[in-house]
Amino acid sequence: MKPLKPLDEALADLLAKATPLPEAETVTTFDADGRVLAQNCVSALQVPPQDNSSMDGYAVRCADVAAVGVALPITLPVSQRIAAGSAGDPLLPGTAARIFTGAPVPEGADAILMQEDCEALATGDGLGLVRINAVPPQGQWIRRAGEDITRGAVVLSAGTRLTPAELGLAASIGLHELQVACRPRVALFSTGDELVMPGEVPPEQMRPGAIYNSNRFFLRAMLLRLGCEVTDFGIVPDRRDATIDALRSASAAHDLILTSGGVSVGEEDHIKPAVESLGTLDLWQIAMKPGKPFAYGQIPRDGGAAHFMGLPGNPVSSFLTFALLVRPFVLRLQGVVDVAPQPIAARADFAWPKADKRREFLRVRHNAAGGLDLFHNQSSGVLTSAAWGDGVVDNPAGQTIASGDTVRFIAFSELLS
Repeated sequence: MKPLKPLDEALADLLAKATPLPEAETVTTFDADGRVLAQNCVSALQVPPQDNSSMDGYAVRCADVAAVGVALPITLPVSQRIAAGSAGDPLLPGTAARIFTGAPVPEGADAILMQEDCEALATGDGLGLVRINAVPPQGQWIRRAGEDITRGAVVLSAGTRLTPAELGLAASIGLHELQVACRPRVALFSTGDELVMPGEVPPEQMRPGAIYNSNRFFLRAMLLRLGCEVTDFGIVPDRRDATIDALRSASAAHDLILTSGGVSVGEEDHIKPAVESLGTLDLWQIAMKPGKPFAYGQIPRDGGAAHFMGLPGNPVSSFLTFALLVRPFVLRLQGVVDVAPQPIAARADFAWPKADKRREFLRVRHNAAGGLDLFHNQSSGVLTSAAWGDGVVDNPAGQTIASGDTVRFIAFSELLS
């Protein structure tokens, strides 16, 4: 029997084949959330563009406030008022400037006093006086020019998957459009005569052996979250000719063909011979539980080849093989370099006394005490475990778990984003 393929080895083999797609497109910064940068973002300016106040208050010269022999409080005339978006005049010695958050610090001022440390005194003429009740250290509440971004700096690198914070950062250097990787085009279909689409047959009329097609829904949703353009080819009948026709059609205009079911070696599993009749296929038995059967291949087309991935049919197996193998592959197609989920250490508030020869991914969720509870049924067909949990414990092969042990936890927020 062919030895099981370690998960890390399978992922490395897949990523070696995931050449980033060459196409890029321009989108507005408003519409770039979740997209992957195709080129570096370089700042043409410094941020902030000049020294500015980080507080509402008064700009002063420290020498005027901390002069030898001067006792607090002291009173200074207010010589000007500076709002955000305006520029003040140089600060005259022995005066203060009323200043607001974000306003440029006037030349000569070297500290900002918060308005809570001052008292405005009306005099009936001019801008009045200010009574100062604290001595500021030099530079207090002043944001220095360029302290955030320097001119010419690479602010965001190609391969960055954009989040709302990064969109704001791009906008802060004046970028209203961004070059991003084109969305991978993915063809999705299921195989299996036992599958029925929700809405086609009510539960009470389901024929014996029929099941609703759940995989199609979560796989499509996961692909969309990764920024893919998804074409749903529906359920392909369990016939070799139908499978070949679907694959040939899908390969013509898609970068990836993703199927669930039909990747084992039963007489009704037609994926392997169908793909091999059109291109190449490797059928892997991966040392992970759930999710052992997995297929990767390529189907030639004009100008290149479409990638093929076949997932197991059991829903939790399909869910986790997508998260751990397909997700990083799709991200790499878009140019993302760091595609590995980040595990964290957590406390197991359960026991797992029986070790398995495969690397296990146990569905768990956090409890009120900060530990992890285990879903009672870890079967590959129990999708309830994925809906109930907030992540998985990545348990090495041959490893038991005792209550209180530290384990590797991977959040679904990592695997589904």
